[in-house]
Amino acid sequence: MYEMKPDYYTGIGIIDKEHEKLFSLANETHELLNDDLLHDKTESMTNLISELIDYTKQHFAHEELYMDSIHYANMPAHIVQHRKFEESLMKFDIDSLEDDREHQNETVERLLDFLIGWLIHHIQQVDMLYTK
Repeated sequence: MYEMKPDYYTGIGIIDKEHEKLFSLANETHELLNDDLLHDKTESMTNLISELIDYTKQHFAHEELYMDSIHYANMPAHIVQHRKFEESLMKFDIDSLEDDREHQNETVERLLDFLIGWLIHHIQQVDMLYTK
């Protein structure tokens, strides 16, 4: 469903590979949203958000090392965006989810919308700046 399109590639191998993984995690989120057999999605959501947090921290660290290596002038502003993304992920309050399928699906849908919207915008509008 969600995949790297040609205009999402930066031409930097490790960055592109990690972006592909983030799209893969978005697909997992989509699959969770559409899993009608799973009654309680709390544990799956917790695991997915935890993986997203861990993986994005790793990816951001790699991206920031790359930007530092090329002496990217807008690196401080770029890093601020990374931290805001991490903070936004932390705001998905999984602990408040009850055994309410509708509420869980709404939360998964909000996570998916946030993730895809941010990922596409960030790659196309922010990451592409340091590739020039």
